[in-house]
Amino acid sequence: LRDTGGEPVPQSPAVLNVALAYALPAGDDEGRRIDSAYERLLEPLAVWLAEHDLKPGCASVPGAFCDGRFNLTLEGRKVAGTAQRWRRSRDGRPVVLAHAAVLIDDWREHMAEVVNRFYHACASDLRCGADRHLALAERLRAAWSEAEQLPEHYRRVLGWHGLEIGARAASPPRVLP
Repeated sequence: LRDTGGEPVPQSPAVLNVALAYALPAGDDEGRRIDSAYERLLEPLAVWLAEHDLKPGCASVPGAFCDGRFNLTLEGRKVAGTAQRWRRSRDGRPVVLAHAAVLIDDWREHMAEVVNRFYHACASDLRCGADRHLALAERLRAAWSEAEQLPEHYRRVLGWHGLEIGARAASPPRVLP
């Protein structure tokens, strides 16, 4: 268990991991940097879902694994969890790595079972429920194929706010089927 907060987050081929790294833009309120990073991470996903006639939200979902107030939700159920880590760059600017784990395929039962076994092994009373989650493939046909649009979608939506998203990556971005 981490002293920085959070709970177990199961990973599997059913999960799309989205990461956004940037230095705090000049003029941003450093006191709002945590909220701003989550907003920048989630807005492109929310707009993308809305363009597919889905109604995303951002809220805590009690009973979900690794619940937090910046969960991406559909129908009151958790679709994606978020996290972030801040550091200072060499020139002293705050730099963030913001992350979303988006559940694409319906592995909810198995994932909740793994987390609950972990809680049990740690003698914790915490438990999560598969019914507190929703996989995008349950509402969006060809979810993995559709998700291939996300890098360009991030560039477009964050560009509305004057943020330029570069194409710097160690390897070409890809979405696992």
